[in-house]
Amino acid sequence: MRKKPLVVVTRKLPEVVETRMCELFETRLNETDAPMGAAELAAAMATAEVLVPTVTDRIDRNLIAKAGEQLKLIANFGNGVDNIDVAAAIERGITVTNTPGVLTEDTADMTMALILAVARRVVEGAHVIPAGDWSGWSPTWMLGRRITGKRLGIVGMGRIGQALARRAKAFGLSIHYHNRRRVSTAIEEQLEATYWESLDQMLARMDIVSVNCPHTPATYHLLSARRLKHLRPSAIIVNTARGEIIDEAALVQMLERGEIAGAGLDVFEHEPAVPTKLMRLAKANKVTLLPHMGSATQEGRIDMGEKVIINVKAFLDGHRPPDRVLPSML
Repeated sequence: MRKKPLVVVTRKLPEVVETRMCELFETRLNETDAPMGAAELAAAMATAEVLVPTVTDRIDRNLIAKAGEQLKLIANFGNGVDNIDVAAAIERGITVTNTPGVLTEDTADMTMALILAVARRVVEGAHVIPAGDWSGWSPTWMLGRRITGKRLGIVGMGRIGQALARRAKAFGLSIHYHNRRRVSTAIEEQLEATYWESLDQMLARMDIVSVNCPHTPATYHLLSARRLKHLRPSAIIVNTARGEIIDEAALVQMLERGEIAGAGLDVFEHEPAVPTKLMRLAKANKVTLLPHMGSATQEGRIDMGEKVIINVKAFLDGHRPPDRVLPSML
């Protein structure tokens, strides 16, 4: 009887996912959920036939060079693969897969929630009563901004961008977008969306900007210090994609100077590290910060795990995994 292939999982996953993996494969789990260091990852890659990392694991060229000959699949538990040097993996004959599509609605929900939270000062308001600072209703106190009738600029009109556009349209927002490629006329008509070939020109005209594109070498600091200057002083910016897409230091400076009205961030450039200045701004109610929870639903995490299992099983059965990642896709 053929020995089951060894699958090493780097973080704790939902119990139902781990149980199914143990049924199908020889599975080594991470019981503590502490992130693996580089040495632990290297050891795992030296023995595993399949590695199941998460977006917090940096699988760079150096680690891949140390991988054992038996490692043939890296099945990422996550949609993005910016944590993996895909080109280096493929050079070593290692297939890389991800879990696309399953987090679309959850992330779009959180993006819409952040837009509302920043515009309507929800987090600030939620702290008032527990702090004992509420003396009653006032017609001029805790005033936010109406979002109905405002212009929303979506940077990245993929699955999540389109899901956000559907939600925002229902809230009465005017939909605008910038994307590497223009979407179909049918989608534009359905969403009543205006395409901007120039990101600079779009940013200068928006009331709200949402970042929904993947992090790639081409999108690193896509919203640079120069581009951020195009934003109106009354604009707010929301990011539920990747922190590296925005020049975080430049954004902090603009918030400190009052050059934009606010920001809602679920991701950070060097997470889990968050700049002290950004935390001070949060305490001063100038920015809303969330701990990378845009896709954090029970259903979403289980769906991700099921995608991983399908990819691993397909690969081990000699078939092409449905979610194989190629450098041309990045």
